[in-house]
Amino acid sequence: MDLSSPGNLDQIEPGVLILVGFVLFIIPEPATSALGAGLLLLGASWWVYEWGR
Repeated sequence: MDLSSPGNLDQIEPGVLILVGFVLFIIPEPATSALGAGLLLLGASWWVYEWGR
């Protein structure tokens, strides 16, 4: 798997953002949960945007 091409990174970055958002969301503190929810939404919308391209 060649990660040097930009197309492959476009597929990985939204998934990493969703994963980080999920981890922050499950940490039981209001600030990290709100940040995690925002990152989840941003990652999901980015993923849908990349899927349609």
